[in-house]
Amino acid sequence: MNRSLLLAVAAVALAAGAPPAQAADVPKERVLYEDGPGGRHLIDGQWLFRLDNADQGLAQGFQNDIGTANWQSTTVPNAWNAGDDSAESQRGTVGWYRKDFTAPKGGGPWSVRFESVNYRATVFLNGKQVGEHEGASIPFEVPAGRLSSSGVNRLVIRVDSRRTDSDLPPLKDSDVTGLPGGGWWNYGGLLREVYLRRTGEIDVASVQALPEIARRGADAEVTVRATLRNAGGGSERANVEGRIGSTRIDFGSVSVPSGGARTVTERVTIRNPRLWQLGRPSMYPLRVSAGDGPAYEGKVGMRTIDVGPDGRVRLNGRKVALRGASVHEDDPKLGAAFTPEKRRAQIDQLKALGANITRAHYPLHPDFLELADEAGILVWEQIPFYRYPEATIALSSVQRKGLTYLEEMIRRDSNHPSVIAWSVANELPREPGPGQIKYGKAAVRRAHALDPTRLAAIDIAGYPSVRLVSLYREFDALGTNSYFGWYPGPSGSVLNRAVLGPYLDQLHEYYPSKAVFVTEFGAEANRDGPADVKGTFGYQTEFTRYHLETYDSKPWLSGAIAWILQDFKVRPGWEGGNAVPSPPYNKKGLVDENGVRKPVFAEAKRLFGGSK
Repeated sequence: MNRSLLLAVAAVALAAGAPPAQAADVPKERVLYEDGPGGRHLIDGQWLFRLDNADQGLAQGFQNDIGTANWQSTTVPNAWNAGDDSAESQRGTVGWYRKDFTAPKGGGPWSVRFESVNYRATVFLNGKQVGEHEGASIPFEVPAGRLSSSGVNRLVIRVDSRRTDSDLPPLKDSDVTGLPGGGWWNYGGLLREVYLRRTGEIDVASVQALPEIARRGADAEVTVRATLRNAGGGSERANVEGRIGSTRIDFGSVSVPSGGARTVTERVTIRNPRLWQLGRPSMYPLRVSAGDGPAYEGKVGMRTIDVGPDGRVRLNGRKVALRGASVHEDDPKLGAAFTPEKRRAQIDQLKALGANITRAHYPLHPDFLELADEAGILVWEQIPFYRYPEATIALSSVQRKGLTYLEEMIRRDSNHPSVIAWSVANELPREPGPGQIKYGKAAVRRAHALDPTRLAAIDIAGYPSVRLVSLYREFDALGTNSYFGWYPGPSGSVLNRAVLGPYLDQLHEYYPSKAVFVTEFGAEANRDGPADVKGTFGYQTEFTRYHLETYDSKPWLSGAIAWILQDFKVRPGWEGGNAVPSPPYNKKGLVDENGVRKPVFAEAKRLFGGSK
């Protein structure tokens, strides 16, 4: 579906008549995930939407529109260009969402919480601009103040999905083809749910519970940090307390200045902790409250992650063999506006594969992380600091974006025992310049300061011509993306799969104390045919067998993560090394875009089961 077709569809809808006047419903106290701030009321039901391809909405006053002409009914989450594979769709445009609601009874103050908007959001409430935000896959909130429970409130969001080469992730047209680039499809919209949230006078905005266990069998010492915010007009004081399981946490009486924030920290001991383990996860309920306001609630797991002297990662002091597949939030019908059922289906496929680790290029939905917590599957988390040239990395604005994004991811997700690593970038220039060195060192410092209990990591393109890089010694873990036998690489350096083993040995020799993971490996498959022809199911299966057997022969290798669990859209004109491509789809999935397993799935499962 191209832009002309989108406009035609809109014209047909208008010819059939405008949608009926939007009923102002009351958001229900309901959440799609548990770990997070309290007082959340899901804003679901009917929303209204309209495209603004000419970007004239602000000038024409869409934020104050009271009629329904030119608006279409929709639901949220929503990706407005799902099913549209055109270049215009990938480049992005502007869309507007509108929702009328009545505030629940019980007073405020309130905020509006967005779980993910791609890419730039401008938020209006009752005709007044109340906030802006840039960046998808991470939540943000805007103040709503005290809302009447008898009147109708109108929430309007302008969403601009047009990205530049300095955004996270970057997007620009190719100098060769003229088509838009990007490493995955640019779905525009309110991609995750929206909440109305009662905050209280002092709001428990975030909580981190970070366990440390000196040795197996010892008690767990848990550092608990609570960030409190006061959006009111005067200083406020409240007793702040909480629990992990039956263990009480007492922060004492805490004062927070007007319009300010304060972080308080306590350490508690969990006696004889039940450990969170692969396939056998054990969780403890977490709760922190300030006065009579809504409590922050979730679950935490007691476990440790470290790297042994041989470079092997250890979970709870023991070496683990980690095998799995990466994921994308991409569905042929829904785009990136995933439902809970879609997330559950991904976890079920990973479990059927025998996977104990997964990975993504951006922070996944908190519901997915909770499912991973419950399944005992580890998650390699990453921010979309992706394939920038040195000149872009060197920009202070880009570095600030990256570090802010990293901090927001860590603060949101550090209670999930499934998260093993914070990856700060993917496939930056293989010989770092001053900008990359500055950013990399700052990112490691930021990750360690916020969470010293996990691995600070970076993912690199795997080429045997790369020399030792001093920057990588700053990290706890290295992920190498390994396409030996699929892509040619610089000067054909990775065309021969036999170079894979020596390359991995070289990497371990360079960084013997670092946990080395293969964070990507895969070959496209979209048809039957001989196993020596690229793009066939036979070639993909043989490629995967060779790679996994090579990884199994390296006792110091900490893990291997296939690229990717399921086929996904990349960009218009994508070929991906396949002589008979299926643009815009990347066909390296172990299952196709509809969830049908390819022959490689069974072979990967067999080999995953034999890893030690």
